Amino acid sequence: MSSMIRARTATLRAIARAPFSLAAILCAALALPAAALASSLPAKLGTAPQPGPAILYQPPASAPALENAPESIWRAAPILASGASAYRGGGEFVYQGYVYDDHGAKLVADSTNPMNAPGGNPSGGDLFSAPDGTYTYPTGAGYDENAANLIELRVRPTSEATAFRITLNTLENPNLVATAIAIGGTAGQSHPFPFGANLSAPAQLFLTVHGETAVLTDAVTGAVLPGPAPTVSVDLLRHQITVTVSHSEWNPGTSVVRLAAGVGLWNSAANRYLLPRAQANETEPGGAGEIPNPPAFFDVAFRFNAQEPVPGTPSGETTADPAWWREAAQSKALAAGDISRFHAEVDFSKLVKHVNTDMPGEPTGVPQSGVFDRILASHFFEGQGADYATGGCGKASGCSGEMRGQLQPYAIYVPKGTAPASGWGLTLLLHSLSANYNQYEGSRNQSQFSGHGTGAIVITPSGRGPDGWYYDHAGANTFETWADVAAHYKLNPSFTDIAGYSMGGYGTYKFSTQFPDLFARAQPTVGPPALGIWVPPAEPTGGEQTLTQRMLASVRNVPFLIWDETSDELVPIAGVREQVKTFDSLGYRYEFDEFHVGDHLALAINDEYAPAAAFLGTELVQPNPPHVSYTYNPTMDFAAAGTAAGHAYWLYGVELRNSSGTAPLGTIDVRSEGFGVGDPPASATQFGAGVLTGGQLGALPFTSESKTWGAAPKAPAKDALDISATNVSQVTIDAKRAKVDCHAQLNVTSDGPLTVKLAGCP
Repeated sequence: MSSMIRARTATLRAIARAPFSLAAILCAALALPAAALASSLPAKLGTAPQPGPAILYQPPASAPALENAPESIWRAAPILASGASAYRGGGEFVYQGYVYDDHGAKLVADSTNPMNAPGGNPSGGDLFSAPDGTYTYPTGAGYDENAANLIELRVRPTSEATAFRITLNTLENPNLVATAIAIGGTAGQSHPFPFGANLSAPAQLFLTVHGETAVLTDAVTGAVLPGPAPTVSVDLLRHQITVTVSHSEWNPGTSVVRLAAGVGLWNSAANRYLLPRAQANETEPGGAGEIPNPPAFFDVAFRFNAQEPVPGTPSGETTADPAWWREAAQSKALAAGDISRFHAEVDFSKLVKHVNTDMPGEPTGVPQSGVFDRILASHFFEGQGADYATGGCGKASGCSGEMRGQLQPYAIYVPKGTAPASGWGLTLLLHSLSANYNQYEGSRNQSQFSGHGTGAIVITPSGRGPDGWYYDHAGANTFETWADVAAHYKLNPSFTDIAGYSMGGYGTYKFSTQFPDLFARAQPTVGPPALGIWVPPAEPTGGEQTLTQRMLASVRNVPFLIWDETSDELVPIAGVREQVKTFDSLGYRYEFDEFHVGDHLALAINDEYAPAAAFLGTELVQPNPPHVSYTYNPTMDFAAAGTAAGHAYWLYGVELRNSSGTAPLGTIDVRSEGFGVGDPPASATQFGAGVLTGGQLGALPFTSESKTWGAAPKAPAKDALDISATNVSQVTIDAKRAKVDCHAQLNVTSDGPLTVKLAGCP
């Protein structure tokens, strides 16, 4: 046994496992920062990092596609709520589209669609994220599986013309894509779009834009209007195309004008739309079967949130007629050849008067509550569009995700009414493998969770695709989504919970063990303890480094409600029981309900989560618990993505002594005697049984086991820390938050040399 003290820091080394004490005589020279401003995100307390990963606190990313070019005529900010429109004060009418909803008509599925097996791996396919539309893109350069995805369409009058601006999610080669805008017209009197679009809508005029060319045609005669052609300006950086129509050709004045629009691919050689065939190849899209003249549009504008169905719970209907991408109404309208139902009535008198309104409560306005999709600007993007062909994840070594663009969608449920004075709670509801961010829209999993406590916003991030397992960029996306919500809504950062189904349940285990000080409670449903399949004593199929059972010490202060199925064919109950056994042996608070009827999807189909919502309750994160345990797994760190861990509550700077091998791990346990309390006594393991009622499958019986805590006993307050460490070489403790000073007695048990630094001493 040996020990030493270094200048300006309390440092000790312990070789033996026998406990010993050492009085620290100097504080670390770490200055406390100024008090953080009130925020919807967790505040920085003392010298420790803010809870969670660094990416959660990064300034908002700048996305060119959401910006207006300097010196341009455009001034209005984007809406960022999909399926919504608004009048913006600078004289602009703005419609916000959906990201990655460009799947065209529902015709005949293309068997080569890469969404079926991202990167060639069918386990991460689109079973619960299949589009309703069947169109696929050419595999050649410039299409990026996403070339006709309309993000925004806006219009404004000028003194001499009317300007339209089209923003696409992907724009590498403007000659490959065409946008058509139907102007004017009378309901019930449809006319065919020109250039072989094979679609109709009411219109007086059609404005067709491809590359740097625009053509204005008479909707009735099909003739090109005489006079000056519309002008086109392409901004590749911002993915924006501005088209200006002279008032000499069309002048809306102060009238109300009907507008409709769609985007498809363009065949420059034939000067017409490029139509899908049965299967996509390098130069032709697919998904139309043998239909000779399929509709041309992949994406249609002015589809409002109330018009597009939400997915609902898993069933034969959601498989045969899916709505996971909020494009089911679009796909059917396109297949029918008429998009009349999707239009906006734009009041140009409001634009002339610079009226500013989000039209709250109106079906075409910006949703204020309930379920809808939002768009965020990510700090990460690898090219444009999507890459399902080669971009599959399903591993822990890294994941860029299939959704490669900078703009990322997410689902949100906002409670009705005004936010509480302290702010809304936040529940992260993570999606399953083969699913997407809209998985819970239309389910009670989302709406019932929103109603717990004083009300909580519920969000489901995209995870950049169906199979990211919340690693690397797929994991960072969760926290970018959280930050985006915090930037737009008042949140109570202490009232935050995490939950998820299947792979989302794994994400619940993963994030709560990495960043326990972010969450008040956790609720995984049929969540695997590791990436892939785990049947102990065998190693998980995703590798031992992904096994959260090894990291459960971290959730000392995060109670869990765990729901699983005995006969789950995808998440073997043997691994779940081993996970629960670890909770129990640690003496932590948990309830494990094992359902005895049904398979992996039974609880999703049943769709009853009131007991889980009640469990989440009103509990708040405790930022300064008297006892902190933390297991650090550096293989889950992705520093470049801002998701490195190594800190919890008032412990930080955790470093492993031996980080070699494929699954290194270190655990540090510190109880402060400065709080004047002992550990709450854990109850004996309780066993019981019950029935879940109120769902679609009737009564679902389950057996349960649980453990609770009693009140923490009072104890003499001492300037002392009781420390136990395994494979940890260094840790820093915020002394003030731990209620000790730099003269604290350190009672240490370690399996090797350990440096303890005390910072922020009172």
